Amino acid sequence: MTAKLAKGYVPTEKEPYMNAKQLEYFRQKLTTWREELIAESQETINNLKEENWREPDLSDRASLETEAGVELRTRNRYLKLIGKIDSALRRIEDGSYGFCEETGDPIGLKRLEARPVATMTIEAQERHEKAEKQYIDEE
Repeated sequence: MTAKLAKGYVPTEKEPYMNAKQLEYFRQKLTTWREELIAESQETINNLKEENWREPDLSDRASLETEAGVELRTRNRYLKLIGKIDSALRRIEDGSYGFCEETGDPIGLKRLEARPVATMTIEAQERHEKAEKQYIDEE
């Protein structure tokens, strides 16, 4: 069951954390973001299909291939981000969205507003990154 949101609704600290309205707000935000990323990726595919890859000038062809490479790397990041968005949408469905996967603490509205796919509190994320850096430094 999804909540009906008033136009311009923004979650606040005054209401219960991750209530039906907040969950619907983030579901809509994530769904819209996902649709935008897919549309941009489709645009890239269409542009690459239309491109003249038989450019006679070698420097023009090299430039074209470099631009295409950058574009494809960007779209690859989009694919990874779409996976994170899908995961966040599943967490909304199972009721775990908005809570740290490490500590179970609330991630917080400000952090989720800035990074709706966040899975950890800032503190847990910092600990995770620090441990990751130590592991890399030891190799």
